[in-house]
Amino acid sequence: MRTKSLKKNRINVVTLGCSKNVYDSEVLMGQLKANNKDVVHEQEGNIVVINTCGFIDNAKEESVNTILEYVEAKEQGTVDKVFVTGCLSERYKPDLIKEIPNVDQYFGTTELPELLAALEADYKHELVGERLTTTPKNYAYLKIAEGCDRPCSFCAIPLMRGKHRSTPIEDLVTEAKKLAAQGVKELILIAQDLTYYGLDLYKKRNLAELLENLVKVEGIEWIRLHYAFPTGFPMDVLEVMKREPKICNYLDIPLQHISDDLLKSMRRGTTHEKTTNLLKEFRKAVPEMAIRTTLIVGYPGETEAHFEELKQWVKDMRFERLGCFAYSHEENTHAYNLKDDVPQEVKQERANGIMEIQSQISWELNQQKIGQTFRVVIDRKEGEHYVGRTEFDSPDVDNEVLIDATKIYLKTGEFYDVLITDAADFDLFGEPVNANVEKPKRKVLFKQ
Repeated sequence: MRTKSLKKNRINVVTLGCSKNVYDSEVLMGQLKANNKDVVHEQEGNIVVINTCGFIDNAKEESVNTILEYVEAKEQGTVDKVFVTGCLSERYKPDLIKEIPNVDQYFGTTELPELLAALEADYKHELVGERLTTTPKNYAYLKIAEGCDRPCSFCAIPLMRGKHRSTPIEDLVTEAKKLAAQGVKELILIAQDLTYYGLDLYKKRNLAELLENLVKVEGIEWIRLHYAFPTGFPMDVLEVMKREPKICNYLDIPLQHISDDLLKSMRRGTTHEKTTNLLKEFRKAVPEMAIRTTLIVGYPGETEAHFEELKQWVKDMRFERLGCFAYSHEENTHAYNLKDDVPQEVKQERANGIMEIQSQISWELNQQKIGQTFRVVIDRKEGEHYVGRTEFDSPDVDNEVLIDATKIYLKTGEFYDVLITDAADFDLFGEPVNANVEKPKRKVLFKQ
């Protein structure tokens, strides 16, 4: 017997994948709200929109399983309609229609107007920066460009997102002002490649000028840079970072590998020597900078010698933050023509080996922070701890600062000066040094 959902005409947007997908879901929700639709994020609703990821095997598997879960709910009558959008749908729409036909409709990454029409809503062109943010109130992602022109052999992003398209500076400033008016204090700039920003619109790499405009937005206190590319990095960005206190001393720059053989095969346009020299220039220009990178192990042709070279380089560079992933053999990429010759268990062993090295480096660097005071923003309260971050840490992927919540009262979204009292490999422990953080006394509501 079918039982209908209690939440009639409520649209539940489910987001999978990276921060770019989070942003896209927020834009979709903003459009739906402007159409007076009842829309929620990952809550109960009888109409479901799944924003999928199609980047690597694990992400694709999660997306497919989520689609199947909601299709089953539809068959049981607890959900009325299921729509699928995002990267997986863009990349595999014909296969998905054939394999999971019970989805009401599939949409690609550029088909927002068509998705809205299916949801009985109009695409409102006048909405610039109008979104329903799903992140904690103090930070939001700001997507400054879509797509990618880089030729990396292992990456399917251009297949799913198309060519690089920058958003005009004035539109991004407008969006930043609207976010600041909602209480957002930290902007996390995202794109497939931040350093390519402006080449299509302004005929030059224009990230520095964008930053100089964004720092003028009242209410924004931190601006963080995610996903830079090492080839052609605009060095004037470092000058702005050094000069402007609002620009966090932080850079996320995925480097992928260091072996010349593999960098050439990956079509990264750089070498071991050039990459190392670039990092040295970063540290010379902004000595306080925390550099985050990501690496790929198990790429076709990676030998033990290549891996040993990578391990030694990680030890030498002592990155403040690092993530490591096993190579995923993706259809229609340039590397798909190569033999995927590193066994999966070896890939995982190598990834674990890199992260063991990084864990030790992170522990050593964190020990040096004990006794120092840092400006920390409080993201949330979790159990008996407030969870915060320094300017050197991005949400979800980097170190966190844990503060005992049983002794004091702090406001989420606020900044505090915090003395670091202890440190683990990926966590810091601290105590606020501000005067006005006492735990409030419980009010007596009734007298005997």
